[in-house]
Amino acid sequence: MAKRLCLVGLDGVPVGLLTRLAESGVMPRVAERIAAGSLRAMRASVPEISSVSWSSFMTGTQPGEHGIFGFTDIDPESYELTFPSFSQLAVPTLWDRLGKHGLVSVVLNQPATYPARRIPGAIVSGFVAVDLSRAVQPLHHLGPLRRLDYRIDIDTLRSRRNHDWLFRDLHRTLDSRRRALWHLWDFVEWDFLQVVITGTDRLYHYLWDALEDRHHPRHEQALQYHSAVDTFVGEIFDRFAAEDADAESRFWMLSDHGFCGIRQEVQLNAWLRAEGYLNLPEGGTDGLQAMDGDSTAFVLDPGRIYVHRADRFARGLVPADKVQELKRELADGLRGLRYDGEPIVREVFDSAQIYQGPQASRGPDLVALSHPGFDLKGSPTSTETFGRTDLVGMHTYDDAFLLTPDSIDGDLWIGDLAEILMQELVP
Repeated sequence: MAKRLCLVGLDGVPVGLLTRLAESGVMPRVAERIAAGSLRAMRASVPEISSVSWSSFMTGTQPGEHGIFGFTDIDPESYELTFPSFSQLAVPTLWDRLGKHGLVSVVLNQPATYPARRIPGAIVSGFVAVDLSRAVQPLHHLGPLRRLDYRIDIDTLRSRRNHDWLFRDLHRTLDSRRRALWHLWDFVEWDFLQVVITGTDRLYHYLWDALEDRHHPRHEQALQYHSAVDTFVGEIFDRFAAEDADAESRFWMLSDHGFCGIRQEVQLNAWLRAEGYLNLPEGGTDGLQAMDGDSTAFVLDPGRIYVHRADRFARGLVPADKVQELKRELADGLRGLRYDGEPIVREVFDSAQIYQGPQASRGPDLVALSHPGFDLKGSPTSTETFGRTDLVGMHTYDDAFLLTPDSIDGDLWIGDLAEILMQELVP
């Protein structure tokens, strides 16, 4: 009989914060797992966003192979934004591969899996799922989840404005995640079980400073939420240990990227406009659909730069023999961006450096990675390069965490884990 493995994802939790909360007593059950295992930093995807990182985790591949480059794509004919779905994932998932060996998975609240499709086992999609009836497979779990008042996510729009609501909704959603997990645990004979908690990511976007500043009026509430998450982690481990003598050596935790506070938001399309690369009507609401035919480059969130190529876009004008020259020019300009004398962009990746495979031509031409604190944005309506919204936290690249029973050596990227898990589950 195969040995089972249980994995808990804490979306967006950086390794430094997890260490601090464990050592300070806020997360004692996590502290137990750290003491019994190995905690280390791990690199996220490029760009460092959940849809790409989790897609790399679940497939063991990078975007040039799995085909997910961000939360949005652009239609090369209409210039409308599109939203990649789970059906567009171009390669098998870890759960599909396990199924070929007769192993069954339970996957709860996994981002970038909507609409849900059949896997060998059961799956409930996470962010950005909008309809529970399309987020559950097989469908016989839908009724029980509705009766359990299952919540896919918090009300992000209301929570962003109303922080009293935010904390109520975080706890309600966490409680519903617990109810759903016990249902699936009981009704599926699983070999691999995975649950992702996304409330941490939501809290950090809206109230990262509440964790950093002990005098912040929401500081205690932020700690209490992490205590509640810790309790849930402990309950999962205890139930696993009660059923499986190998639980101590078969319990994993990870995050898909790190987090830090925002010093400044940087609107790269506004910068392109100021530099003469992008022409959009002032005050327009049509987004990139209104882009003039003489534009040579544009940006999609968070830092994906596209050359307006004649061989790719309906109104593109940059000929193929000028693409590399323009990419070098844009990369040099991005590396030279400063705010109060400080560099903003840490690295500009040419797509050929980071994306290989049959899907690579669908991706951006360049990807900019910022220094922590500078949040790269791609709003087509912004006219000022620098500004702030009400968001206070942003994703980071190389401080995701991985907590395993045994140490894993070497420079680790989240896409490495699928193969490591396969080796653990299919010796």
